[in-house]
Amino acid sequence: MNRKLITAIIFLMPLNLMAQQTWNLRTCIEYGLKNHRSNAVYANQKRIADAQAKEALADYLPKISLNGTVDDNLKVQQTVIPGGIFGPDDIRVAFTKKFNTNGVAQLDQTLYDQSLINGLKANKYNVEQAGLNQQQNDEAIIYNISTAYYQIMVYREQLALLQINRKTYQKQIDISVLKVKKGVSLQKDLDKVTVDLNNAESQMRVAESNLTLSENQLKYEMGYPITDALTVESMSAEKTPAPTLAANNSQFALNNRTDYRISEINAKLLEIDESRIKAGGLPKLTAYARYGTIGFGDNLSQSFSSMTPYSAVGLKLSFPIFDFFKRSAQYNQAKFKRLNAQENLKLDEGKYQLQYENARTKMLKEQTNVDNNKRNIELARSVFSTTDLQFQKGTTDLTDWLNAQNSLKEAQNNYLKSLYQFYLAKVELEKAGGTLKTFYSAL
Repeated sequence: MNRKLITAIIFLMPLNLMAQQTWNLRTCIEYGLKNHRSNAVYANQKRIADAQAKEALADYLPKISLNGTVDDNLKVQQTVIPGGIFGPDDIRVAFTKKFNTNGVAQLDQTLYDQSLINGLKANKYNVEQAGLNQQQNDEAIIYNISTAYYQIMVYREQLALLQINRKTYQKQIDISVLKVKKGVSLQKDLDKVTVDLNNAESQMRVAESNLTLSENQLKYEMGYPITDALTVESMSAEKTPAPTLAANNSQFALNNRTDYRISEINAKLLEIDESRIKAGGLPKLTAYARYGTIGFGDNLSQSFSSMTPYSAVGLKLSFPIFDFFKRSAQYNQAKFKRLNAQENLKLDEGKYQLQYENARTKMLKEQTNVDNNKRNIELARSVFSTTDLQFQKGTTDLTDWLNAQNSLKEAQNNYLKSLYQFYLAKVELEKAGGTLKTFYSAL
């Protein structure tokens, strides 16, 4: 019995450790990259690209076909031999019998088809494109997990500030109750503080609800079970990692953007498709080898017993001469698609540079706002402490005390807004620079 109990405890220990694990941003991203359901989708797309490459190569490999027929000629077809050849009258003769059987095996090998050769060039880019799509999905996972994680940090900071405000209001209410009982303060003064306390408690309930929603959003972005507990590590604003990109233009590189590299590959694939269609007007040379047997008879068994073999080898040259401008129209479509893709690449160069510049500017602005609003909180807290001391000594009234507390709350709200905007701008900068994976590695 004791052995079974010990075995069960040992078996359940890893599960308990897993449940007690504290998750930071790096471990959340690491889990998401391994377990998010979209990984299976893009892994399958990569397998599809590999299969498409084999399919394209198969068109240039030998093909073997086997065919067989058994005909029961219910009414045998006759041919007329004009008179004057074997006699003065026309002669009707049948060149087959009621039953005939035929079996043939044929091997075909393409010797030259420029359109197929050009199409084979796309295999490399299709596989590369599938890999980049998977990389783009990884970057999306990193981005989504980071924003959800930072949202949790902000709501936690908000709850901490609201709890401090609640204690301040509660302390003031306790004092005001005694003053009302002694008759040195009015009931309306107590009611004013009570209203602010109720507002603070209402804000706390909203913040707690928002925190739960953010935690669920983080679980979803990670591919983590929604119903399981997830203990997220606390991170103060002082420990916020700096962006991996410095604030200068020279460090931006287009090739870091996965979406730009995908667009480049799309342009190359369209160029290959254009050349493939153009090559469709060139001759195609195919070699073949054929072996078969054929038999005729007045009954079915005789048509099988009288079968005789035949064989042939040869070359087939196919040269399309005129297709009512179909290929020309297809070529023009492919040509203009390729030209549009190249123009879009040039547009993307400016667009991605603009996105990076805007993200860099916003990140620097939000970083300044966080610093300023943090200093403003300290200043508002100092003003409130002075006002609170004056109120306790009776040198100022409750209105000044409430105004000072409201100024502190306003400074806190501005700080929380700027803190989240800074977190978001930091991740946006990494995204705009194409360095989300570098950001993840540096955590």
